[in-house]
Amino acid sequence: MAEESTPKAGIENIPRTIWWDADETTGRPAVFLIDQTRLPLQGDILQCNVAEGVCVAIGTLAVRGAPALGVAAALALALWSENETEGIDTVDEYLEALDEVSQKVSSARPTAINLMWGAQRIRLLAHDNADLPLAELKELVLQEALNMQSEDEERNRTLGRYGADLLPEKAKVLTHCNAGSLATAYFGTALGVIFTAHEDGKIEHVWVDETRPVNQGGRLTAWELRLANIPSALIADNMAASVMKSGWVDAVIVGADRICANGDTANKIGTYGLAILAAEHNIPFYVAAPTSSIDLTLSTGDQIPIEERDPRELTGFTVGGTFEPDSPEATRAFDLLTESGSYDVPLARGHEMTIHRKGGGYSFDAWFKITPPGIEVYNPAFDVTPANYITAFITEAGVVYPDPDFETAIALATMGSNSIHEIGMRREIAEILASEMPVELSDEGE
Repeated sequence: MAEESTPKAGIENIPRTIWWDADETTGRPAVFLIDQTRLPLQGDILQCNVAEGVCVAIGTLAVRGAPALGVAAALALALWSENETEGIDTVDEYLEALDEVSQKVSSARPTAINLMWGAQRIRLLAHDNADLPLAELKELVLQEALNMQSEDEERNRTLGRYGADLLPEKAKVLTHCNAGSLATAYFGTALGVIFTAHEDGKIEHVWVDETRPVNQGGRLTAWELRLANIPSALIADNMAASVMKSGWVDAVIVGADRICANGDTANKIGTYGLAILAAEHNIPFYVAAPTSSIDLTLSTGDQIPIEERDPRELTGFTVGGTFEPDSPEATRAFDLLTESGSYDVPLARGHEMTIHRKGGGYSFDAWFKITPPGIEVYNPAFDVTPANYITAFITEAGVVYPDPDFETAIALATMGSNSIHEIGMRREIAEILASEMPVELSDEGE
């Protein structure tokens, strides 16, 4: 296999994906995130000053990965609360508007349950504390969102420890898509297991599925593993069977966007096929995910909504980069082209390219068509792996085996985890009790 020089780096260099800070110019709160559509060749940071900006980042895959989406949802609502509520004077008005924003955030992408979980956790916390003065309620919302960001890292490190203990010495692992630090607030789920095992000296090699059509494996996972100085190689998705047959895979570890009550699991398209291949070759197939990705409100994977993405992801490919002109004449030419902003290069046959100014140089974004005109496209972003192909789930609550069955084991593992079904159940129980009792419930009563 082809090799390149490996950078001298380690686990400490893996990226932090999304965080809360202040706008340097105004001092007002902002949400900052790595623009993952630009990686690995550009390291652009997006600054979102309003909740709508976070929603756009979610929809365009600038931020992605189920745990990261849960944190993004919470921070989006906190951002709205801090920056967009100046005309709201009462708690009732605040809660009504919060519900609307929460619905918009939750619907930015349909499959990952964490997005809804993050928004619901903030929304219901606010409703449950409606007796507070408005200023204190806003502070509570902000603190909860920041807590969720910290909790995500803690959960990932814990599940990483559980998962690392499952792997043999000199483990050769195959992973799909990106379930690394970029898919979380920090550290990662499937890659969190690999990072932890690497620190234990147990990882011999990692196979990285390219993950068509958006190439999250080739662009993101491969980049994170190189930053962490973990031996790895990139393969096309259709090469997985071959490396398994060769005996070069000891375990498959993937993340999850939603796990149903019976263990059926939605993850990036191609995961189902990997699970079948792993079963055929007697290789353990692990799903690493926090309990926030578990949705006991759905009994089977048939009920999971599957997002369909832009057909252009299949009919062409996107490239981007930066450049500096190699002469004063070229600089003047590009300055002239971009003096009014971006310049759309006139290309034939459906190709597209836009040039922008960027610092002392320029950047470009392009899409090049590679398929026949008018071709029909089916482009689901996820597939569902039936539970019977899954060896175990690796969560922060421990490793969940199908003993006596996944439905029972998963329900026990999520008890007290504050996952989506528990948030809804607590709210429903509180409303029922409140309607039946003549006095208002105290905190102890709940």
